[in-house]
Amino acid sequence: MNVAEILVLCYHAVSDSWPSPAAIAPERLGAQLRMLVRRGYRALTLSEALEEGGPRRPMVVTFDDAYTSILERALPVLDALGIPATVFVPTDAADSAGLMRWSELAQWVRTEHEEELRCMSWDELRRLAARGWEVGSHTCSHPRLTEIDPDSAGRELSLSRQRCEEEIQRACTSLAYPFGSYDRGIIELVAASGYGAAVTLDERVVEPLAGRGPLEVPREAIYRETGRAIFAVKTSRIVRRIRISRAYARLI
Repeated sequence: MNVAEILVLCYHAVSDSWPSPAAIAPERLGAQLRMLVRRGYRALTLSEALEEGGPRRPMVVTFDDAYTSILERALPVLDALGIPATVFVPTDAADSAGLMRWSELAQWVRTEHEEELRCMSWDELRRLAARGWEVGSHTCSHPRLTEIDPDSAGRELSLSRQRCEEEIQRACTSLAYPFGSYDRGIIELVAASGYGAAVTLDERVVEPLAGRGPLEVPREAIYRETGRAIFAVKTSRIVRRIRISRAYARLI
C-alpha cells in the first residue's frame, strides 16, 4: 500500500481548559474519531498499518509529546471506541516525568496550566503499551533535527530508540520528527538508526503527498481550532486521492 493512502492523524494534548492550540477537548476528539469509524475506517497502530495485507481503510491515531493528558483523557475516549493509538515520547522528559518547555510551551510555565506540560513517566507509558498502544520515539530532547549537527542528530535518534526499547521492552521502530522538521540527510540518519517508519507533520490541507516512503509518512495535523468542516476536508478520501497524485504534486 502507498503510505500516503493511510490516514494518519496527529494530536498532541487533550484538555477542556488549557487554551493551547495543541490541546483538543476530549469531546471533540471523540466526535472526530466516531465520524471516521462511521465512515468505515479501521484503527491500527502505525506499525500495524504499514504491514502488508492490512484493511482497506486503515486509520492511525497518533499523539506527539506523551503528555499525561493523553493517558488521563484520551485513553478513555479511545478505549470506548476500541481504538489503539501510537504515542511518540521525548525520552529525556519521560526519564524525569518532567515538564516540557520547548518552543511555545515555555509560556505556560508558572501558570495555572503548568501541569498540562508534564510528560508521562515510563510506568505510565507501559500502561498504554499494555493496552495495545505503540510507543515510538520523538527523539531525546525534541530538537529541530535539521538545525543541529549530524552527530548530535544521530545521537538523538539512536539513544531515544534505545531508551524506548529498554523501558517498554518492545522493539521501537517508529519515530515522529520533532516539529515535523526533516530533510534527506535526516532520513538517512533515521534509517541508519534502525527505524522502519517515521511520520511527518503536514499542516497544510494542500500539501502534496505523492512519492512518500515509510520514513516520511504524512500525517494530518489536528488542533484545537480544527473545526468539523476542515476536519472533513483533511480526512476526505477524495481530497487525499488528489493530493497523492503525481500530477497534483507537479501543480503545487
